[in-house]
Amino acid sequence: MKTADEFFDNVDYVSIIDTVKGIFTSDGSMAVLLDYERVLDEADLYAFKNWELGELVQGPDVNRYTVACIFMYPYKLMPDPRGAKRLAGVGCKIKFKKTKIKVPVAVENPEDYIPGTRYPKTAMREVWLIYIEMPKELMNDIREGSIDLAGQNIDLNELDDAYDNDLDEEDTSEADDQKADMMDQTGTAAPGMGMPPPLPAM
Repeated sequence: MKTADEFFDNVDYVSIIDTVKGIFTSDGSMAVLLDYERVLDEADLYAFKNWELGELVQGPDVNRYTVACIFMYPYKLMPDPRGAKRLAGVGCKIKFKKTKIKVPVAVENPEDYIPGTRYPKTAMREVWLIYIEMPKELMNDIREGSIDLAGQNIDLNELDDAYDNDLDEEDTSEADDQKADMMDQTGTAAPGMGMPPPLPAM
């Protein structure tokens, strides 16, 4: 079973593509993710700011007793840590990590390609990665009678703009850092996650 650190260390653009391909080619993965998302919905996670903007970049990693996923958010759109506290209260383990990920730029003219190749250039994006490990028992308990987010609209252009703004603005936000520093699976900071020691919370 992978640790959160092992998950975080393996997130890159290639792994994200593999994750998306795996979901669309596996009915089993899709079924697991539907049960996983029902728990997030039943816990009212999406009532907290920005949690609905998460992009799945790793998982589902299915173990005997748990299912784990990592979601990515633009740095400027960090999810409200109170949502993580809600998940911790129902038995999930949550860890935050602020990092950078290299992604291809949108190709608009020949200068956007790496010289001599047909591959686009890359740029660094500052992001939040959020690891959520969920008990299978919890997923099974609420499999029936749950409600999905089919009626909710997410502005994908707004999400892309947030990533683009991060490329131009490399400054850090002390308020956001303090929020993240306070979060691990029990609401206190997790050492070794690229954050300072704990302060006395998708």
